[in-house]
Amino acid sequence: MMNEISVSAGSDYHIPVLFHEVLEGLQIHPEGVYVDCTFGGGGHSKGILQQLSSEGRLIAFDQDADAAANVLDDERILFVPQNFRHIQRFLRLYKVPKVHGVLADLGVSSHQFDVGERGFSIRFDGPLDMRMDSRQPLDAQTVVATYSEQQLHKLFEQYGEVTNAKTLAKHIVVQRKHLHIKTIDQFKNMLSPVVKGNPNKYLAQVFQALRIEVNDELGALKQMLLQLNEVVAVGGRAAIITFHSLEDRIVKNFFKTGSFDEQVDDNPFVQSEKITVWKLVTKKPIVANSTEMKMNTRSRSAKLRIAERC
Repeated sequence: MMNEISVSAGSDYHIPVLFHEVLEGLQIHPEGVYVDCTFGGGGHSKGILQQLSSEGRLIAFDQDADAAANVLDDERILFVPQNFRHIQRFLRLYKVPKVHGVLADLGVSSHQFDVGERGFSIRFDGPLDMRMDSRQPLDAQTVVATYSEQQLHKLFEQYGEVTNAKTLAKHIVVQRKHLHIKTIDQFKNMLSPVVKGNPNKYLAQVFQALRIEVNDELGALKQMLLQLNEVVAVGGRAAIITFHSLEDRIVKNFFKTGSFDEQVDDNPFVQSEKITVWKLVTKKPIVANSTEMKMNTRSRSAKLRIAERC
């Protein structure tokens, strides 16, 4: 059945990454209830629906208003225009006690990168925005204009792994005293004196850091993962696709230890019973094959981890 599902189930809006691997990993039950935490162009959702019977159900989350235009005309799907960090609240609201599987394709969609007005890409000029949910007040322009030097240093170092994060933060604080940065081009020009190494790679790291901060991406991911303990039925599966090491480390540690920290050696003087919540289906992350990488460059950094609820 897997071979009958086309990878073109997505659209130009967003090409679904690791499409077959996700559907195979979820082990979809035809009459099951599934959640797509990041609906986007609906590519993965279409694949799930193709394997569901008329009794199956799909709940799709996406905080980006643009994604609503891609909602499928299918009575089995319920679209929730919210951040997936609210997954448990909305499942309760719609009287869904447990689900059989959850998918989250993290990061920025192809559509968000390709629309200059959204401010996610270094390729286009546009407002320095980067909000996935345009209803929220915090945008990248506000971060650049108001965060302290220490706050900027921390976010560029931790979220972007920028080599000269301290110098960058100081430069921004000095420059913003006489420059009012509103656009991507203005921001890039302002940064040019402190760019190190490959300019595109450097700017991509800076933009990643700002985007993660603006959207509280790591905080939302942690909240969602913790709620999976309650919303996924025993035997159900979670499939999470990450695109950078910060996300992947969080997912790996959560599935392995139930927390977000690296596993520490057991203390022989402390007696505590370990409760295993998740069983790893993938010991190592699944990555795209060479064919997919050629067809979709975004897949090159994708890592898929799958776990089963015990």
